[in-house]
Amino acid sequence: MKIYVDGADLESFRQLNEIADGFTTNPTLMAKAGITNYMEFAEELLSFIKKPISFEVFSDDFNQMYDQAKKLHALGNNVYVKIPIINGRGDSSIELIRELSSIGVKVNVTAVFTISQILETYNVLNKDASSVISIFAGRIADTSIDPIPIMTYAVGCSTKPLLCEVLWASTREVYNISQSEMAGCDIITVSPELLNKYLKLKNYNLEKYSLDTVKMFNNDAINAGYTI
Repeated sequence: MKIYVDGADLESFRQLNEIADGFTTNPTLMAKAGITNYMEFAEELLSFIKKPISFEVFSDDFNQMYDQAKKLHALGNNVYVKIPIINGRGDSSIELIRELSSIGVKVNVTAVFTISQILETYNVLNKDASSVISIFAGRIADTSIDPIPIMTYAVGCSTKPLLCEVLWASTREVYNISQSEMAGCDIITVSPELLNKYLKLKNYNLEKYSLDTVKMFNNDAINAGYTI
């Protein structure tokens, strides 16, 4: 399974470029990072990132989304274009996905939550064009629904003659990496912070972790000057 870094911080992307298998970003992350020029940011990333990277369209108008997708696609062979499964008005993007995939645009169909969305996406993808379907497992879990059956359904569908990879998105904790691998996902996206935590704590001795935790409590109490 491949691990992609999800974010919009240039320095983190530079630091993790050798470790990560790919990268994703979106307009919300870019805005939070203070990015003011979308295309300049994309071009700067592509100056040193040669691995797969996904950039997202953001219009609610499908004609504008098509134009944005074409411009992003033209930035490089390693670029995937994130197309949300619906627009902000709730209208289906399926015909746009079909059209872009048919002309060879590497689409990353994003904000996917349901089995019906998964099925309709697979039904329109070009079997000769690389694609990704990003299922927001973390957000599904936020609603107290187990995302694993939905993820395994998507993995089962991807056995069709498609160049489509299943991506576990909106990762919440390190254990999600193990869960996504057990579910058969091809990719998981993680924040830089979560990836660093994974690299630090993977297979960490639990007795030592217990000791570390107690030491933290003790030190914090002493530093705070608490008395009983």
